[in-house]
Amino acid sequence: MKTEREIMLSGKLYKSGDKELIAARKAGKRCVALYNQTAHEDEEQVQELLEDLMGKIGKDSYIESDLYIDYGKNIYIGDTFYGNTGLTILDTCEVHIGNNVMIGPRVSLITAGHPIDAAVRVRGLEYGKPITIGDNVWIGANVFVGPGVTIGDNVVIGGGAVVVKDIPADTVAVGNPAKVMRPITEADKANWEQQEKDYYDNRNK
Repeated sequence: MKTEREIMLSGKLYKSGDKELIAARKAGKRCVALYNQTAHEDEEQVQELLEDLMGKIGKDSYIESDLYIDYGKNIYIGDTFYGNTGLTILDTCEVHIGNNVMIGPRVSLITAGHPIDAAVRVRGLEYGKPITIGDNVWIGANVFVGPGVTIGDNVVIGGGAVVVKDIPADTVAVGNPAKVMRPITEADKANWEQQEKDYYDNRNK
Protein backbone atom coordinates (compact mmCIF):
# COMPACT_ATOMS: atom_id res chain seq x y z
CA MET A 1 0.00 0.00 0.00
CA LYS A 2 1.37 3.40 -1.00
CA THR A 3 1.98 6.11 1.58
CA GLU A 4 0.31 9.51 1.23
CA ARG A 5 3.77 10.98 0.53
CA GLU A 6 4.28 8.59 -2.38
CA ILE A 7 0.84 9.41 -3.75
CA MET A 8 1.50 13.15 -3.31
CA LEU A 9 4.79 13.02 -5.22
CA SER A 10 3.12 11.05 -8.03
CA GLY A 11 0.81 13.98 -8.77
CA LYS A 12 -2.40 12.19 -7.74
CA LEU A 13 -5.01 13.28 -5.19
CA TYR A 14 -3.77 12.75 -1.64
CA LYS A 15 -4.68 13.68 1.95
CA SER A 16 -2.52 16.53 3.26
CA GLY A 17 -3.69 15.76 6.82
CA ASP A 18 -1.64 12.56 6.87
CA LYS A 19 0.50 12.37 10.04
CA GLU A 20 3.75 11.72 8.16
CA LEU A 21 3.16 14.73 5.90
CA ILE A 22 2.23 16.99 8.81
CA ALA A 23 5.46 16.02 10.58
CA ALA A 24 7.50 16.64 7.40
CA ARG A 25 5.94 20.10 6.94
CA LYS A 26 6.62 20.99 10.57
CA ALA A 27 10.26 19.90 10.20
CA GLY A 28 10.65 21.98 7.06
CA LYS A 29 9.07 25.03 8.65
CA ARG A 30 11.33 24.75 11.72
CA CYS A 31 14.38 24.65 9.47
CA VAL A 32 13.28 27.55 7.27
CA ALA A 33 12.40 29.65 10.34
CA LEU A 34 15.94 29.15 11.63
CA TYR A 35 17.30 30.04 8.19
CA ASN A 36 15.31 33.28 8.10
CA GLN A 37 16.48 34.24 11.61
CA THR A 38 20.17 33.54 10.94
CA ALA A 39 22.66 36.35 10.40
CA HIS A 40 23.54 35.72 6.77
CA GLU A 41 27.08 37.04 7.14
CA ASP A 42 28.05 33.51 8.20
CA GLU A 43 28.19 31.91 4.75
CA GLU A 44 29.16 28.47 6.04
CA GLN A 45 26.19 28.30 8.41
CA VAL A 46 23.84 29.51 5.70
CA GLN A 47 25.06 26.77 3.35
CA GLU A 48 24.64 24.11 6.04
CA LEU A 49 21.09 25.22 6.75
CA LEU A 50 20.21 25.15 3.05
CA GLU A 51 21.66 21.64 2.77
CA ASP A 52 19.54 20.54 5.74
CA LEU A 53 16.43 22.15 4.28
CA MET A 54 16.59 21.19 0.60
CA GLY A 55 16.64 17.91 -1.26
CA LYS A 56 19.71 19.34 -3.00
CA ILE A 57 21.44 22.71 -3.10
CA GLY A 58 24.35 23.28 -5.49
CA LYS A 59 27.63 25.07 -4.86
CA ASP A 60 27.70 28.87 -4.77
CA SER A 61 23.90 28.98 -4.41
CA TYR A 62 22.18 31.41 -2.06
CA ILE A 63 18.66 32.48 -1.07
CA GLU A 64 17.84 35.70 0.74
CA SER A 65 15.49 35.69 3.70
CA ASP A 66 12.53 35.64 3.97
CA LEU A 67 12.16 32.24 2.34
CA TYR A 68 8.97 30.17 2.60
CA ILE A 69 8.59 26.46 1.78
CA ASP A 70 6.19 23.61 2.50
CA TYR A 71 8.62 20.68 2.89
CA GLY A 72 11.98 21.73 1.47
CA LYS A 73 13.14 18.17 0.80
CA ASN A 74 11.27 18.12 -2.51
CA ILE A 75 13.35 21.05 -3.86
CA TYR A 76 16.46 20.36 -5.97
CA ILE A 77 18.62 23.35 -6.92
CA GLY A 78 21.73 23.42 -9.11
CA ASP A 79 24.92 25.48 -8.89
CA THR A 80 25.21 29.28 -8.79
CA PHE A 81 21.54 29.87 -7.97
CA TYR A 82 20.34 33.18 -6.53
CA GLY A 83 16.90 33.62 -4.99
CA ASN A 84 15.93 37.11 -3.90
CA THR A 85 13.84 38.03 -0.86
CA GLY A 86 10.31 36.71 -0.44
CA LEU A 87 10.79 33.52 -2.46
CA THR A 88 7.91 31.07 -1.90
CA ILE A 89 8.21 27.45 -2.99
CA LEU A 90 5.27 25.16 -2.24
CA ASP A 91 6.90 21.81 -2.91
CA THR A 92 3.97 19.41 -2.74
CA CYS A 93 5.63 17.87 -5.79
CA GLU A 94 9.27 18.11 -6.78
CA VAL A 95 10.78 21.40 -7.92
CA HIS A 96 13.91 21.08 -10.06
CA ILE A 97 15.97 24.22 -10.77
CA GLY A 98 19.05 24.14 -13.00
CA ASN A 99 22.40 25.92 -12.87
CA ASN A 100 22.96 29.68 -13.08
CA VAL A 101 19.34 30.60 -12.34
CA MET A 102 18.41 34.03 -10.94
CA ILE A 103 15.04 34.71 -9.31
CA GLY A 104 13.81 38.19 -8.41
CA PRO A 105 11.93 39.35 -5.29
CA ARG A 106 8.56 37.92 -4.28
CA VAL A 107 8.47 35.05 -6.77
CA SER A 108 6.17 32.06 -6.15
CA LEU A 109 6.82 28.55 -7.42
CA ILE A 110 3.60 26.68 -6.62
CA THR A 111 3.29 22.95 -7.29
CA ALA A 112 0.16 22.58 -5.14
CA GLY A 113 -3.39 22.48 -6.48
CA HIS A 114 -6.93 21.88 -5.20
CA PRO A 115 -9.91 20.18 -6.86
CA ILE A 116 -12.31 22.50 -8.65
CA ASP A 117 -15.23 20.53 -7.24
CA ALA A 118 -16.00 21.97 -3.80
CA ALA A 119 -17.32 18.70 -2.33
CA VAL A 120 -14.06 16.88 -3.03
CA ARG A 121 -12.01 19.89 -1.95
CA VAL A 122 -13.63 20.23 1.48
CA ARG A 123 -12.98 16.55 2.19
CA GLY A 124 -9.27 17.40 2.36
CA LEU A 125 -8.02 16.02 -0.92
CA GLU A 126 -5.28 17.95 -2.74
CA TYR A 127 -2.82 17.31 -5.56
CA GLY A 128 0.40 18.67 -6.98
CA LYS A 129 2.31 18.79 -10.26
CA PRO A 130 6.10 19.23 -10.51
CA ILE A 131 7.89 22.37 -11.70
CA THR A 132 11.10 22.25 -13.74
CA ILE A 133 13.30 25.27 -14.49
CA GLY A 134 16.26 24.84 -16.85
CA ASP A 135 19.76 26.33 -16.82
CA ASN A 136 20.61 30.03 -17.20
CA VAL A 137 17.06 31.25 -16.49
CA TRP A 138 16.22 34.73 -15.19
CA ILE A 139 12.83 35.18 -13.53
CA GLY A 140 11.80 38.77 -12.74
CA ALA A 141 10.09 40.11 -9.63
CA ASN A 142 6.56 39.11 -8.61
CA VAL A 143 6.32 36.16 -11.01
CA PHE A 144 3.94 33.25 -10.35
CA VAL A 145 4.86 29.81 -11.73
CA GLY A 146 2.05 27.30 -11.44
CA PRO A 147 1.78 23.51 -11.08
CA GLY A 148 3.19 21.35 -13.85
CA VAL A 149 5.14 24.10 -15.63
CA THR A 150 8.48 23.52 -17.37
CA ILE A 151 10.66 26.53 -18.22
CA GLY A 152 13.41 25.81 -20.75
CA ASP A 153 17.08 26.81 -20.74
CA ASN A 154 18.13 30.46 -21.20
CA VAL A 155 14.59 31.80 -20.71
CA VAL A 156 13.82 35.30 -19.39
CA ILE A 157 10.45 35.72 -17.60
CA GLY A 158 9.37 39.36 -17.28
CA GLY A 159 8.32 40.79 -13.92
CA GLY A 160 4.73 40.14 -12.84
CA ALA A 161 4.17 37.27 -15.27
CA VAL A 162 1.77 34.45 -14.44
CA VAL A 163 3.28 31.29 -15.92
CA VAL A 164 0.72 28.48 -16.24
CA LYS A 165 2.01 26.80 -19.42
CA ASP A 166 5.44 25.57 -20.51
CA ILE A 167 7.91 28.15 -21.85
CA PRO A 168 10.33 26.91 -24.56
CA ALA A 169 14.08 27.47 -24.33
CA ASP A 170 15.78 30.63 -25.59
CA THR A 171 12.73 32.89 -25.35
CA VAL A 172 11.43 35.95 -23.49
CA ALA A 173 7.98 35.50 -21.93
CA VAL A 174 5.77 38.14 -20.31
CA GLY A 175 2.18 38.80 -19.26
CA ASN A 176 -0.84 37.24 -17.56
CA PRO A 177 -1.05 34.53 -18.65
CA ALA A 178 2.59 34.51 -19.70
CA LYS A 179 3.19 34.17 -23.44
CA VAL A 180 6.37 34.05 -25.47
CA MET A 181 7.08 37.59 -26.66
CA ARG A 182 10.05 36.74 -28.86
CA PRO A 183 13.05 34.43 -29.22
CA ILE A 184 16.46 35.31 -27.83
CA THR A 185 18.61 35.85 -30.95
CA GLU A 186 22.23 36.16 -32.05
CA ALA A 187 21.60 39.91 -32.22
CA ASP A 188 20.85 39.89 -28.47
CA LYS A 189 24.07 37.97 -27.85
CA ALA A 190 26.13 40.40 -29.94
CA ASN A 191 24.55 43.45 -28.27
CA TRP A 192 25.18 42.27 -24.72
CA GLU A 193 28.67 41.02 -25.47
CA GLN A 194 29.50 44.45 -26.89
CA GLN A 195 28.12 46.12 -23.76
CA GLU A 196 30.24 43.76 -21.66
CA LYS A 197 33.32 44.69 -23.71
CA ASP A 198 32.51 48.41 -23.26
CA TYR A 199 32.23 47.89 -19.51
CA TYR A 200 35.75 46.42 -19.26
CA ASP A 201 37.14 49.03 -21.64
CA ASN A 202 35.71 51.84 -19.48
CA ARG A 203 37.10 50.29 -16.31
CA ASN A 204 40.58 50.13 -17.78
CA LYS A 205 40.69 53.78 -18.87
